Amino acid sequence: MDIAALARNWWTLAIRGAAAIIFGLLTFFLPGVTLAALILLFAAYAIIDGVFNLVAAFRGHTEERSRWLLAVEGLVSVAAGIVAFAMPGLTALVLVYVIGTWALVTGVLEIVAAIRLRDEIPNEWWLGASGALSVVFGLLLMIAPGAGALALVLWIGAYAILFGALLVGLAFRLRREQPEVRADIARAA
Repeated sequence: MDIAALARNWWTLAIRGAAAIIFGLLTFFLPGVTLAALILLFAAYAIIDGVFNLVAAFRGHTEERSRWLLAVEGLVSVAAGIVAFAMPGLTALVLVYVIGTWALVTGVLEIVAAIRLRDEIPNEWWLGASGALSVVFGLLLMIAPGAGALALVLWIGAYAILFGALLVGLAFRLRREQPEVRADIARAA
């Protein structure tokens, strides 16, 4: 993955993280939200997350493999959001599996991206940690699909806040690195 492109687009990670934190806070402050509203909140978040991944994939000048991973993660997120919007009458069990599958797939892709970045930036663990958190969250949802609606709301909220905080941390780390990356690129040219 091209570190210069990632550093240049640090703000997309910050927006993704902020959207996750806002989504998570809404679930805590509005715990009585109906399942239909939860589906719509999740759908909106997944589509926003996916669009920003697609923007990062096609806007950046990254290697083809890294671009492909970002694009797949973006498409999975957008697809999960569209399914949730198109079928708001989903049962709680199906919603749990949709969200769990989405979290597993995006988590694995983020871990792969972090492994690829390990030689290019220090503290790539932010991305790896957000991916691991996604995988754990997805597995918890798959293992305990019958959890009550309130528990599901709180799990989703906690996950979104932690995931968002990790993405914001990575974004600001990349922002701090940006002048150094530009200097390295200038010296190499």
